[in-house]
Amino acid sequence: MDTLVNNYDSLEQLIYEEDIRIKEVDAHPDMDMLLIILNKGSVLQEKLSNYPWLRNTTKETLAKYELIGNGVGIHWPELDEDLSLKGFLRDTIRNHVTGGKNI
Repeated sequence: MDTLVNNYDSLEQLIYEEDIRIKEVDAHPDMDMLLIILNKGSVLQEKLSNYPWLRNTTKETLAKYELIGNGVGIHWPELDEDLSLKGFLRDTIRNHVTGGKNI
């Protein structure tokens, strides 16, 4: 009997099976933009204003991040804020499918 149970959802499976990780983060508060650079060469773009703890923060503070979980998350120690690769991918897919409209 196999006692190992895979409790990952489809996005988590994609992240781990394809070894997708955050490589770098580049914030541009003046343009309301957060760029998430992935190890596979893709770049995800998010609006800083979508994240209450990040939206009124300086570029210097946003540059002081740590990659957590081997690159599946980002932590800003000064803000005590964490964001996940899974969340970024979910939002990117939702925006692509809906044309940016909330469903």
